[in-house]
Amino acid sequence: MSNLITLATCNLNQWALDFEGNRDRILESIKIAKDKGARLRVGPELEITGYGCLDHFLENDVNLHSWEMYAQIIRKPETHGILLDIGMPVVHKNVRYNCRLLSLDGQILFIRPKIWLANDGNYREMRFFTPWMKTGVVEHFVLPPVIQKVTKQQSVPFGDAVIHTLDTCIGTETCEELFTPQSPHIAMSLDGVEIITNSSGSHHELRKLNKRLDLIASATSRCGGVYLYSNQRGCDGDRLYYDGCALIAVNGKVVARGSQFSLKDVEVVTATVDLEEVRSYRASVVSRGLQASLTETRFERIHVPVELAPLSLRFDMKIAPTKINEPFYHTPEEEIALGPACWLWDYVRRCNGSGFFLALSGGIDSCATATITYSMCRIVFKEIQEGNEQVLKDARKVARSAEDWTPSSPEEICNKLLHTSFMGTENSSKETQSRSAELSKRIGSYHVDFKMDKIVASVVSVFEVATGKKPIFKIFGGSQIENLALQNIQARLRMVLAYLFAQLLPWVRGIPNTGGLLVLGSANVDECLRGYLTKYDCSSADINPIGGISKTDLKRFIAYASKEFNMPVLEDFLNATPTAELEPITKDYVQSDEIDMGMTYEELSKFGYLRKVEKCGPYSMFLKLLHEWTPKLSPSQVAEKVKKFFFFYAINRHKQTVLTPSYHAEQYSPDDNRFDLRPFLINPRFPWAARKIDEVVAQCEGKSTGDLNIMSID
Repeated sequence: MSNLITLATCNLNQWALDFEGNRDRILESIKIAKDKGARLRVGPELEITGYGCLDHFLENDVNLHSWEMYAQIIRKPETHGILLDIGMPVVHKNVRYNCRLLSLDGQILFIRPKIWLANDGNYREMRFFTPWMKTGVVEHFVLPPVIQKVTKQQSVPFGDAVIHTLDTCIGTETCEELFTPQSPHIAMSLDGVEIITNSSGSHHELRKLNKRLDLIASATSRCGGVYLYSNQRGCDGDRLYYDGCALIAVNGKVVARGSQFSLKDVEVVTATVDLEEVRSYRASVVSRGLQASLTETRFERIHVPVELAPLSLRFDMKIAPTKINEPFYHTPEEEIALGPACWLWDYVRRCNGSGFFLALSGGIDSCATATITYSMCRIVFKEIQEGNEQVLKDARKVARSAEDWTPSSPEEICNKLLHTSFMGTENSSKETQSRSAELSKRIGSYHVDFKMDKIVASVVSVFEVATGKKPIFKIFGGSQIENLALQNIQARLRMVLAYLFAQLLPWVRGIPNTGGLLVLGSANVDECLRGYLTKYDCSSADINPIGGISKTDLKRFIAYASKEFNMPVLEDFLNATPTAELEPITKDYVQSDEIDMGMTYEELSKFGYLRKVEKCGPYSMFLKLLHEWTPKLSPSQVAEKVKKFFFFYAINRHKQTVLTPSYHAEQYSPDDNRFDLRPFLINPRFPWAARKIDEVVAQCEGKSTGDLNIMSID
């Protein structure tokens, strides 16, 4: 006998503090879910406020406005006839909780606070909320007057409980609770809960999605049951991009899944499931039955006298259980093409921007930034072709175009939104200038090409007049400090010119009603970590789409894009030697990034991962790499590289406090001092750790410790 029920979960592009916009997207998702015949609708974590409000959660206004929006949602007759699971902050007995509110027909059934909070990496939930640590406890919550007038209820249950309808049992967990060792869904399933919802604010990282899907499949495979996963989508106003991928799983198999990257503000995923399959699956596992019969965790049941799977559906031949949906994963190259592109679009449309400015140097980093922006234009064009009216409306607004303008190609969009410039000096090569021009022509950006030698010479001349001393490059006999100063002045002048051109290029083009362009940064995660950038140059922009992506992954992305986007010009960037072009080029010398840094980009990625993700200091990092890199490198060579990395990481740590906000794509990103909580004044030689490293090297190479000195770096 079948017991069919249609369920709905969703991806919503919510925005922090956009109360009315968030409300409207919630209402639209409810309408779509009802139109598809769903009896239960689940939304993302903190969907009324937006997940990324951060310290705004500490403001009482946020709580007030959340209740006001919630009242407007549940009072509408079109939101009745479906069980709603909606997220918002709730203050109970003067304590702030991250909560799920379950309602039906305008009545609040139950409020479930989050038990396990995300409080590491990018998350600081315990700064804003308190976890509900009273397992199995339910209290009375007195509703605010604004809600009492709508629901005619004075109080509702609040705590660790589940919903029990006439035909099934429903429990909720929130985001982090799926990732904890002792997830609530385990106890819920053993206590007979058949449908579990998870409302999430889970951000995108390269190669991360499989972990999320594996956890959901594992949860329902071991415990049996139906699992509804909902997620935030888009740029919520910060560095993170929430990548959606709402899904429904039954007994370890995914039956419905939403898109991972999309410009759709509202996406509803539905599936019809047979509850009898859950019951049969669980009953067939003897050990599960024994554990369920012995479990001491008994959840209080909030009884709701309705059927979610009415008898009439059992004999409707037009309705059948949704078939299995095989998992699909984007490659890292595809993720780079899609994630940062969607993030850029959300950012520019929501900040009322009129496009972007990018200093296009002819190197692979700025090339990748330009290509990601072009990918954004491709995605926008595709959505417009598919009839997405919101994207077309936003495109007209950002481009400051007429209301009847409809783009005919991604290149036309790119021409209106992306402004590029090659800021050359006498140290620049014709090859980089040519590559920049060719790339701009291919993607359609509005390009300006100029030389800035006179400006550089003028600044150096001011110094010479003031001091009577003229710095010269090292290759011509100057000192290292002169050489560095001459490089840095070129880099910093590019930043000044970038902002000048970003403000005035729309005016030059006659684009009306614009306040200027967003300046795009193009420093990759490895260079940020090593500090191989000039403070207040490429580290200074408005946003940076590649600041959390490694050089290795960027190269793979460019190779992918050259074929996928039909852009052969990208091969020239791949084959070029990475160089800052800040020193004179001679017959015998061309500046090289990896030679300057004293380490390869692949080594930098490894250092970054071990430092932040595996929490390694110099000594433990050396021990790990000693086993991994020998015999390719000798113990002393491994030691030298580790010491060199930590030296430059330490002396350049101050640069990371002013890094441009970057798309977060890697766990080991240095980010800024809000998310990488390490001091920026550090002894760069780590003397005790260096001594211990030297002792291990001596043992490995049969030398006495007196023969080895702590490496000195000038």
